[in-house]
Amino acid sequence: MKAKRVISASSSRFASQLFNVITVVVMLVSLTALLLGKLMAGHKIGFLPFVLSLPPVMLWLGASIFVYASIAHHPNTLAAHYNKWAGYRFYGVMGSLVVIGPALYGLMGGWQGLMLVLGLAVAIIVPWALFDIYKAAREPWQDMTIEVAINE
Repeated sequence: MKAKRVISASSSRFASQLFNVITVVVMLVSLTALLLGKLMAGHKIGFLPFVLSLPPVMLWLGASIFVYASIAHHPNTLAAHYNKWAGYRFYGVMGSLVVIGPALYGLMGGWQGLMLVLGLAVAIIVPWALFDIYKAAREPWQDMTIEVAINE
C-alpha cells in the first residue's frame, strides 16, 4: 500500500541550507576560539589556542558525514544539489589543508601558523557558504507530494 506525503517548501529550503549554516557556525566558532585562546594563553601554555580551536572543526567533520548523507537523497533534487556542493566545498578544503596545512604551518610555526591555516579555511568556505545560503533562500521552492510504501 502506498501513502502520499507532502514535503513542504520550507523543509526543502531548510535541507538545502543546513550543511552550509552549520559549517559557517563551526568555522567561525573555531576561529573565535583560536583568537580567544591566544588572548588567554601565556607563553607557558602556547598549545591552548590549538586545543580550543580544533575540536569544533573535528566534531563537525565527523557529524557532517551524517548530515550530508541524510540530505544527499532528498526527494527535491535542488536541495540535494545545494547539499552536494556544500559537501564538495567543505571536504575539499579540509582535505587540501591536510596536504598543504603542514607546509603553511611550517612557514610561521606556533599559533601564527595555525591562524594562517584556519584563516585560509575560513576565507574560502565562509563567503561561499553564505552566498549559497542566500541563493537557496531566493529559489522558488514548492511543496512536493511523494508516495511512500507502507508496510502492513
